[in-house]
Amino acid sequence: MEQVLALTLDLLQITLPALIVAVTLYYLIKKHYERDYRLRLLELRQQQAQVLTPIRLQAYERVVLLLERITPSNLLLRVSSAGLAAAEYHQVLLAEIRNEFNHNLSQQVYMSAQAWQQVKHAREEVVNLINRNYQELPDKAKGTDLAKRILENILALEQDPTARAISAVKQEVGQLF
Repeated sequence: MEQVLALTLDLLQITLPALIVAVTLYYLIKKHYERDYRLRLLELRQQQAQVLTPIRLQAYERVVLLLERITPSNLLLRVSSAGLAAAEYHQVLLAEIRNEFNHNLSQQVYMSAQAWQQVKHAREEVVNLINRNYQELPDKAKGTDLAKRILENILALEQDPTARAISAVKQEVGQLF
């Protein structure tokens, strides 16, 4: 019995330090792999940011350009009303806004939902402004009459319909940096 006890004690003296070393080694290796995993993940995110940041900035630039192009005063300067009846000019303006918006629709992928909502709301406000001014005109009105009425109403407003959306987009870009 004493021999078995002595043998067990000798075996414990050998295995216990080996077990402690093995457990310590396991935790050290595990920590090393976790750290390595986090570093690789961080590198991957940095690489993605290097690729995505210029694309996102370009998307924001395109959306601001869209908003500037559909700003009523800019839109009226760009789309001539010469020789058109008010009904024709009304349709041309709405088609121009629709085309600009559809051309930049994919940019919403790179923006927050709130910023894109602001862009959509600005477009709706411009369309409503044009529609409201068109409906107030007599049937035989000319395109120049519609343009004049829109400009008069823009001057009466405190803020351009697209200004809030442009500000929201700029604010979101500022958060990127």
